[in-house]
Amino acid sequence: MEKLLIEGGHQLNGEVRISGAKNSAVALLPATILAESEVTIEGLPNISDIQILKELLRDIGGDVSQNGDEVTIDSSEMVAMPLPNGRVKKLRASYYFMGAMLGRFKKAVIGLPGGCDLGPRPIDQHIKGFEALGAEVTNEQGAIYLKADELIGAKIYLDVPSVGATINIMLAAVRAKGKTTIENVAKEPEIIDVATLLNSMGANIKGAGTDVIRIEGVDSLKGCQHTIIPDRIEAGTYTILAAAKGEEVHIDNVIPTHLESLTAKLREMGVEIEEGTDYLVVRGNRELSSVDIKTLVYPGFPTDLQQPFTALLTQAHGTSIVTDTIYQARFKHVDELRRMNANIKVEGSSAVITGKSPLEGAKVKASDLRAGACLVIAGLMADGVTEVVGINHIERGYDGITEKLKILGANVWREQMTDEDIRMFQNA
Repeated sequence: MEKLLIEGGHQLNGEVRISGAKNSAVALLPATILAESEVTIEGLPNISDIQILKELLRDIGGDVSQNGDEVTIDSSEMVAMPLPNGRVKKLRASYYFMGAMLGRFKKAVIGLPGGCDLGPRPIDQHIKGFEALGAEVTNEQGAIYLKADELIGAKIYLDVPSVGATINIMLAAVRAKGKTTIENVAKEPEIIDVATLLNSMGANIKGAGTDVIRIEGVDSLKGCQHTIIPDRIEAGTYTILAAAKGEEVHIDNVIPTHLESLTAKLREMGVEIEEGTDYLVVRGNRELSSVDIKTLVYPGFPTDLQQPFTALLTQAHGTSIVTDTIYQARFKHVDELRRMNANIKVEGSSAVITGKSPLEGAKVKASDLRAGACLVIAGLMADGVTEVVGINHIERGYDGITEKLKILGANVWREQMTDEDIRMFQNA
């Protein structure tokens, strides 16, 4: 196992290209199960979650090939193979196999999903939707069993606008008989991306990106070619680190409207941001003012950028308050920032940051994907060398982060973890 070392204090300049959206990719790949011929997805990020999903597709009989960032899946020989444990435990998005396999085979056995530990993240809304469509759902020995004689379109109201539930019910409903209406759905761009793929495969989905999605069921779906949208969370992370240590950083392959909640806050802090049709230019090295943020469902401030943004707020003058309304337990990065001399305290579902704090390099642990991004940004701003263990979390969602940082002028490198590092990683 490796750790990431970051020598702080280096100014960043140049261009970085954003990869395909992780949160789209982890749904797009399971969605290919619903077709009965080849589907090609272009622009996939080279991250560990994608490798796991490819193996899961192979486990159920898919023929999966890759050429660069393009993956082709032939699902014609797939079968409803149970996936009760093993790889499904490694990422939360494995739950999309439930909706996709139920939609195609009318049955599935999927282990309860894994992923980052962000506190309770129930899948009750997914199950509510499956049952409304006519499926029988049971939980037996840590796996979800789903079966239906047939799926019938239904009217479904989500108690909370969950991205995962919205996509999963959509996957199950596209091959159901009749019309399905899903109300109070999430509006994230990744949902639109999945709906675009499904419609290209022959589905009839309307309303993705609004409060209500309407689906007319079809008997079968065919193969197609699809290009994934850029990753708005990766783009946001690089925008934040450019605000932290950038002189002039060009961020290419972005959809600026997807980042409006972030760029508005950065401008409020005093960061200069220029927007183009598919790029941002961020000019940092400015005095930063404190701001308050509250995470909300899209188009509000993303919970996935809360932790990276918290690192930046340690360098703002005054007191900032960060409130996470999505995952209230998402503050494990705070103790690690304190190791680096940040002045932060957690009060309920909020973190109170008092700046400006001179950060110091330290040995820290990435407890989850976005906490890892937070610590990388903190390391870039700190005096001395920061050692980040647990970079396997970072690699779940950031394609080539070491190489991209080097291109911008950061001094980062990897080393093998010592016995002490491993103990820290396992026990912290």
